[in-house]
Amino acid sequence: MLDLIERAKKSTMSEMLELCEDVLNLLAEDRKDGALFHLPSSGKATIIGDIHGDLESLSLILNHSMFLKNKDNYLIFLGDYGDRGEQSAEVYYTILSLKKEFPKNVILLRGNHEFPVNIPVHPHDLPHRLTQKFGKSGIKVYEKIRELFDCLLNAATLEKKYILLHGGLPVNLTSLDDIAFAHRTHPSKSFLEEILWNDPEDIRGFYPSPRGAGKIFGKDVTKRILRILGVKTLIRSHQPLPEGVSVKHDGTVLTISSTTIYGGKAAYLKIDLSEEAKSAYELSEIAHKF
Repeated sequence: MLDLIERAKKSTMSEMLELCEDVLNLLAEDRKDGALFHLPSSGKATIIGDIHGDLESLSLILNHSMFLKNKDNYLIFLGDYGDRGEQSAEVYYTILSLKKEFPKNVILLRGNHEFPVNIPVHPHDLPHRLTQKFGKSGIKVYEKIRELFDCLLNAATLEKKYILLHGGLPVNLTSLDDIAFAHRTHPSKSFLEEILWNDPEDIRGFYPSPRGAGKIFGKDVTKRILRILGVKTLIRSHQPLPEGVSVKHDGTVLTISSTTIYGGKAAYLKIDLSEEAKSAYELSEIAHKF
């Protein structure tokens, strides 16, 4: 894994462009039946929240989680790969290389920093980081990465147990298809926007998010939507956390952050896919924090 990190640091523009092209083809295959990944009921999964250009934290997680040691392992990223941190280019190289080498086991979800064109995000310093590393031609790499944004998955699910996505549950969702095909109904319906931007709070109902996109949703919404989806717990990221993990809505929502760039702790999660569904409280207890 250290070799991969070193290659990321030394990567050239041509290598990055070729890697992006290879992964675009793999992502298209992932989305042929909708942008939703169905996890199997066996094996293990390592779940990683926001990285935001934090190569050091990503390297630590990859080494400690021992993802490469078992072919039944899944590596699930919840989005927000670049921006904020100083090594966004290297983070993208690392994650895309993992996807290329383990196409069936590395699952890349979309975050709000992998935004659709009509919902820009701030800060978005990825173009700057790419030109800083690759010179003026780094804009070509950015354009190719922008293509990748629209090919990432909306969510992953483990039947009767978990739904994994970046932001939150669409408040008017009626079926799992509303998540799987949210990119197709965007922007006429707000499902994709809410998947990328929603946040849970201790309220009833929902209201527009002060972020300027998405909604703030309450415990009653969470319980209703989880019941529709037939799962027990929502696993998400999207928010910086002083302790790396946070539990909301009576243990039905786990938020995980995997970067230390905000000054707090980071965390990642390892779960056994064959075990009974755990509450967010139980998942919080087994999260690996650093």
